[in-house]
Amino acid sequence: MELITQKALLFREYKLNMGPIFPPSIGTPKSRCAKSPYSSRGPRRSRCGSPAPQQWEGRQVVYEQRSGRNSRALLAYDGPGRRVRVLDERKALIPCKRLFEYILLYEEGVMFQIEQVTKQCSKIPLTEPWDPLDIPQNSTFEDEYSIGGPQEQITVQEWSDRKSARSYETWIGVYTAKDCYPVQEMFIRNYSVVLSTRFFDVQLGIKDPSVFDPPSTCQMARLEKMSEDCLW
Repeated sequence: MELITQKALLFREYKLNMGPIFPPSIGTPKSRCAKSPYSSRGPRRSRCGSPAPQQWEGRQVVYEQRSGRNSRALLAYDGPGRRVRVLDERKALIPCKRLFEYILLYEEGVMFQIEQVTKQCSKIPLTEPWDPLDIPQNSTFEDEYSIGGPQEQITVQEWSDRKSARSYETWIGVYTAKDCYPVQEMFIRNYSVVLSTRFFDVQLGIKDPSVFDPPSTCQMARLEKMSEDCLW
């Protein structure tokens, strides 16, 4: 997705460096709001009722202001292994749009971008350090509130990187108050949300660890990112 490549090609090379919305974005230099969701935000300590989940699968929707596009993807997150896999989902017919799979291996410092139909593969360096999906230790508590309504609601906490009452945040994270599941991350620039990622359908564990293994076509990978758009 273009967002990742922008989130570390801004997702956070999956939204400036990658291509999908969950992988990273690439900017040099990058501001906080232009980092991959996994780039460094400093030392961490969970602020929820329990530590943030370390291995899980789910789905995400990333909104990128620049393109005005919402991108949907399946996500596999492996904190101990410092690995993320994002698989573009097609929820509507978008003319001339290519779908990709992104495998981010932070221990190796590389990201693989695989075209879902042809299995063409690009191998791209990851320039951002690993950034786990949890609440940074030096973040500022903003609010606690319930999502939903009577008989069907969940309590969440909102945190930011704001440092004083007179400063403005460039990152806002929303996590469930009890188990610290990610709900939403927003990156802000000039008072506007430039990248927003929503997480849902989260399930603990990774059913098939082989999703982090690049296909054989990546043995002959190109060294530049492929475009999301058609080639003609």
